[in-house]
Amino acid sequence: MVKKVLGSALVGLVLAGSSAQAAERLYLYTENFPPYNMSASGRAFEHNAEDIDGLCTELVTAALKQTDLEYRIKLRNWDYGYNRALNKPNHGIFCTTYTEERAPQFRWVGPLTQNLWTIFAPAGSKFQMDSLDDARNKVFGGYRNDVKSEYLIKRGYEVSALDSDDLNPKRLELGQIDLWLADRLGGPYLASQQNVEGLVPVFSFNDTELFLALNLDTSDEVVDSLNAGLKTIRESGMFEAIQTKYGL
Repeated sequence: MVKKVLGSALVGLVLAGSSAQAAERLYLYTENFPPYNMSASGRAFEHNAEDIDGLCTELVTAALKQTDLEYRIKLRNWDYGYNRALNKPNHGIFCTTYTEERAPQFRWVGPLTQNLWTIFAPAGSKFQMDSLDDARNKVFGGYRNDVKSEYLIKRGYEVSALDSDDLNPKRLELGQIDLWLADRLGGPYLASQQNVEGLVPVFSFNDTELFLALNLDTSDEVVDSLNAGLKTIRESGMFEAIQTKYGL
């Protein structure tokens, strides 16, 4: 009888330990946004970190390896990952643009890199811009919960938004949208994956910083540990080596 009680108690402790460990596990999401984050095989979704490439993915993974944190990294569409990070403890998303509006909604790890917003016109376009106002009567391609789309919508521009950015280069080529607001480095990279070449960068603005954004209920210990891990790879030269690998 005593053995049974002790055995049950031991099992209970093991299960409790497993539950606590699972509760502290980080679940991090990213999207297909090359060269910052992308599927290693070109798929729309990935379930394992080893199947996800990209500048931000390598930086986040390198920082995580400097900690003793348990984590999972998955690739989904942006809207899905963003809402999980916003609403579920120990969930996060990268690379996320830091803005004053978003600042109080997340805990922040970074910066990881920078993002220069650039407006692209289709190949062969003669359209010219000296300011954002020059595109006031144009339809932009965008995607939901993206900070660039939100920026345009808030200022009264017309945005045709999808669940992800993948189809916007082809929509631009086919004339379904007039312009596409993307990243100066990532835009052409994403377009080439869709066999769309020759897009014309007509205007750049708003040089922003990209971070790992964590749910507000994430503990100070986790956030501090990740920022310390990022500092370690900066000091070791690994951070710069990864940036250089992706052309920065």
